[in-house]
Amino acid sequence: MKYISTRGGMAPAPYSAILLEGLATDGGLVVPETVPQVDSEQIESWRSLTYPELATEVLSFYATDIPRDDLARMCAAAYAPAGFVAEEIVPVTELEDGILLVGLSEGPTLAFKDMAMQFLGQSLEYVLARSDRALNIIGATSGDTGSAAEYALRGKAGIGVFMMSPQGRMSDFQRAQMYSLTDDNIHNIAIDGVFDDCQNLVKALSSDLEFKRAHELGTVNSINLGRISAQMVYYFWAWLRATDAVAEGDRAAFEVSVTVPSGNFGNILSGHLAKAMGLPIRRLVLAANENNVLDEFFRTGIYAPRSAADTHATSSPSMDISKASNLERFIFDLLGRDPERLAAAWRELDETGRIDLSAELPRLETEFGFQSGTSTHADRVATIRSVYEASGTLIDPHTADGVKVAREHVEAGVLMLVLETAKPEKFPEIVLEATGQRIGMPEHLAGLLDLPQHVTEMNDDEAQLRAFIAQHAVQR
Repeated sequence: MKYISTRGGMAPAPYSAILLEGLATDGGLVVPETVPQVDSEQIESWRSLTYPELATEVLSFYATDIPRDDLARMCAAAYAPAGFVAEEIVPVTELEDGILLVGLSEGPTLAFKDMAMQFLGQSLEYVLARSDRALNIIGATSGDTGSAAEYALRGKAGIGVFMMSPQGRMSDFQRAQMYSLTDDNIHNIAIDGVFDDCQNLVKALSSDLEFKRAHELGTVNSINLGRISAQMVYYFWAWLRATDAVAEGDRAAFEVSVTVPSGNFGNILSGHLAKAMGLPIRRLVLAANENNVLDEFFRTGIYAPRSAADTHATSSPSMDISKASNLERFIFDLLGRDPERLAAAWRELDETGRIDLSAELPRLETEFGFQSGTSTHADRVATIRSVYEASGTLIDPHTADGVKVAREHVEAGVLMLVLETAKPEKFPEIVLEATGQRIGMPEHLAGLLDLPQHVTEMNDDEAQLRAFIAQHAVQR
């Protein structure tokens, strides 16, 4: 398996190489040269596997240049039971009639980002050790990516982390998780701006090949295909668990739909690739918050990112994104994987501030299975309350966005899976507003909010960021 760029200007490269690059060398995003195919018999043969065993099977289609025994060891370390609250790693439970909750927040930072980041931490250290290289991760986070990356990479040999977050736009819990770390290789940078400003800085530095090479820069945002590939695993796991009770002869054609709270389009892109591989997914339902650029795209075919000033600060802050980096990968598929058509679309975006793909609108649902919807603060509060009153289960505001939109797209006879985003303990204010329940810290994180915090505040200034990275970058 080799990987190419959406922009068409990168020579095909193996998995271990693209893990270290993040962005393609021509400024595009890395995609598989071809999407591997699995049939129903092969998927069925995975039913009895543990989560790390299933991860080995799925990732073996993508990490073809890594010996299988080494891949299995990395997956076993990434998804060791000691690092997750739930014994099965990803529990799948009934939330209400026709809707199942896929529990992706059982890891060390209580967010779904752990599922990919724990594997990425193992695989990056493995590849770097064999290539005698260092890697300095530059990242942008609107909430959970940063802590998941830092907990996966803290203390890793040959790796530095420079994680940018928007000042004042994360919850107290999210800030405490990141800023309380004291490892020498972790650098938190609070940018005076919004998430998109942080992300633009990542892209600017990643696109400067001379600076990138000089300081061994890479990314762990969802633009890194290593994360996308690792996230595919739980789509297969969730389908297998959802169909455990289905009669054996009926399983092969049993379709489920999946609702995914989405900001940067990485998580749902993994579902798009799993569906393209052959997993029986009927619909991929994107749930947006008030920053509903992606919902507008899937309803109208017009992609019109908003400015930082027009990006709302909401009670589901990890989705406060108005320019979804990973959408380029999907548009590449939508336009027949043609780099020239993609380039034309991006020129249109640069010149007009939008891309008009309304001619492709019917294919978004009929061919690719996408639907979408928007949730507001009032919707989140009502959904958290109704789920709690009906089942006693507390959900976080991002997952509530997912449940609200999922309810609008449930079809008779088709199970709807909702991907959990984070644990409600990370957002106690909205849980209190919705239910009257005061939830404390999980026992293993008691005292987190009281720890000293370490963060460098910085203007939205590329030159200042470059100087900081040059001073603190890890070298071999």
